This record gives sequence, C-alpha cells and structure tokens, in this order.
Amino acid sequence: MRIKLFLFVSFVSVAVQAQRENQFTIDAQVRPRLEYDNGAVDPRNTGDQPALFVNNRTRLTLGYQRKNLEFKLSGQHTGVWGQDNINKNYGNFTLNEAWGKLRFNPGFFVQVGRMPLSYDDERLLGASDWNVAGNWHDALRVGFENETHQAHLFATYLQNAPAIHGGYYDQVMPYKQMQGFWYHLQVLPEMPLGISVLGLNVGYEDGSTEDLIGKTIYMQTVGTHLTFQPGDFDIAASFYYQFGKTTDSTPVSAFMASGRAGYTIAHAVKLSAGYDYLSGNDGLNVNQHAFNPLFGTHHKFFGAMDYFTGRQLYGIQDAIGSVTAYIHPKLTLDVDYHYLQLAEQNRFLDLPKGLGHEVDVRLTANIFKDVTLQAGYSAFLFPTRTTIALKGTGSTDAWQDWAWLSLNINPRIFFTSW
Repeated sequence: MRIKLFLFVSFVSVAVQAQRENQFTIDAQVRPRLEYDNGAVDPRNTGDQPALFVNNRTRLTLGYQRKNLEFKLSGQHTGVWGQDNINKNYGNFTLNEAWGKLRFNPGFFVQVGRMPLSYDDERLLGASDWNVAGNWHDALRVGFENETHQAHLFATYLQNAPAIHGGYYDQVMPYKQMQGFWYHLQVLPEMPLGISVLGLNVGYEDGSTEDLIGKTIYMQTVGTHLTFQPGDFDIAASFYYQFGKTTDSTPVSAFMASGRAGYTIAHAVKLSAGYDYLSGNDGLNVNQHAFNPLFGTHHKFFGAMDYFTGRQLYGIQDAIGSVTAYIHPKLTLDVDYHYLQLAEQNRFLDLPKGLGHEVDVRLTANIFKDVTLQAGYSAFLFPTRTTIALKGTGSTDAWQDWAWLSLNINPRIFFTSW
C-alpha cells in the first residue's frame, strides 16, 4: 500500500512540474536620485553656483521562461524632473532590453536582440547601472555554460537604416561593428580561483559622409581578469593590451594593468587597496599609446565624481584605499580614497603628473526586501593645474564636492507559473 501511495505521489509531483514548465514575471523599478553638484564631472570656478536636480529611471520588465526558451522585454523612461512639459503629448520611451534566448542541452545557448554585455569587473564591457539609462547592445551571442566553464561569442553589425548605399554608418552607437569572445574558468571550491580571458575586435566608421561610402577600421583588445578568494582575502588582477588602429587610422599600442587586495576582519570591516595604470601618450610619439576602456562601467573607477573615465590622452594612474564597514545586516558604509596622476607627462607643457585626491563616502540601507536607500558624498581635494588644464575649466582655489541621495524601488509585482 505504501509503495502504491509513493508511486502516486511521485506521479502527481512530476505531472505538476510538467504543467508548471512556464514562468512569467513582471518587475518594476522607480529610481529617483537627488544630486547636489558643486564640482562633479567638471571642476567649478570660484564663484560658480552649485546645481541641484533630480534624475529618474522608471522601468517595466516582462520576463518569460521555460526549459529551453527565455524571453525578456524591458522598457524605460529616463530624464530629469522638470524636463517634460506638464501636458507633453509625445513619447520619451526606450527599450533597454528586448531579447530571446534558446537553450540546448547540455549548456549551449543562442541569444539575440538588445541586451547588456557585462563581463568580469565591467572594466571594458559593463551594464553601467549607475548611469540613468545604462548600457545596451544590439547583438547576437552564443555560448556554453556549466559550473566550471563559461564561453561566450558575440557580434554586432550596425546601420542607420535598412538600406544605405555603400554601407556608411553615421555612428549613433560608439562603434560600427564589434566581435568578441569571453571565457571564464571557475576552479573547484577548494581552490577559489577564477580566470577570465576577453578579446574584442571593434570596428569604427572611417568612410565618406559625402558619397556615403562605408569604410571600417579596427582596433583589438585582449587580456585577462583573475580573482582569488581564499577565506577572508579577496584578490583581483587584470591586464589588457590594445592594438590595431584608432578612428583616424593611427596605429595603436596601449595597455592597462590593475590590482586589488582586500581582507575582511571578523565579518565586520573590509580593508582594501589597489592600483590602476592606463598607458598614455607623451606628446612625442606618433602612435596611439592611450588605452581606451571602451564600453565599461566607468563610474566604478577613478573616483565617483567622474573627473576621469580612463580616456585621458596622457593615461592615468590611480592609487586606491578603501574601507567597508558592515554596520548592520541592512546597513553598509563605504569610504574610498583615490590619489590620481597622469601616466605620461606632456613633454611640451610644463604640467606635473599629479591630478589631486578624491574621497568618496557611500551609505547603503536595505529598507525592505525590494527598497534600497543610498546616500553619498564626494570631494576632490587639491586639484592641480594639470587637472584644470585637462578639463578646460575650473579653479584650483575653488572647493569641489558633490552629494547625492537615491531611492531604488524595485519590486517583483507579478509571478505565475503553469
């Protein structure tokens, strides 16, 4: 009797699971961010008045999934409070994700549509979630994934309209085409080592705007990202090399190197230190030695005030010290210090390498399961003549700071399976 009951329960369980192969979700997000700008992005001059504004992201995301198929559609409205008229009668809406993914056993998939391309620490390819709009790419991606190996191949090819004589692309996106590969090896748990290899071939339009004849020039980037997390230690390192040509056909030979090391004390405080080096030009060499960080999440690096995104002509160096305090399971405090310098000194200008110091403070509070409140304050201390010359504005005598307050409401408002 017990055997029959067991078989019956097993049959019902399998039947219910088969009937609920399909899942459908609706997620929403509202993320207003109040910003007090008294020298962010570009340093202010003495006497300049600060700016105060609220930018906002609103998203609605539909997701469908079954064993061999996944589909996602996400639309968003972004902007600053007040930019639209009270009775505006035209739309300002963008699809930031719209893709389908087909899965094949064992572990293979094909994904096509508009999607974020985010890899490793997002140095070269990232979703850039801090940005109100974020990053996305119209691409085809194929790959294989299991617990140990992940391998992706992806490609894009862009045009302004369905048919253009000569294939000229007036670059709405920052490139005309891109191909890439990414491989990640996650070593067994007893050796918590992660090894990633990334390669990109980015094509830029170099054709004629008059006769619309397209011409593509290419720049390549290859490199690796390593992570090692034994116990309370957290270590990461990256190295990338660039070659090929720039958009004006100048030969490229550039590189970047980065290292981070952190240690968590009693699950309460994490101390970290790091160093970034992006090569640059010295003003004498005709080749391009300035490293291009491409389409990464630039806000993560070189200070939260976004004075420097890594695209500096003379390169950049960043010495970093960080403290993270886990005050409460729902409350975290981060303090970051940056000392910034150029990688190369311009031989024709009497300017030092030093750029200045930046201190960033961020407090994160998880109010509810799907509601997060963040507050931040940053100050750029002792900007040098070099900083002012590179930015083309500002004064070394003016106080430069920035503060912000962000509320992220991101609930899953509907879920069903059948």
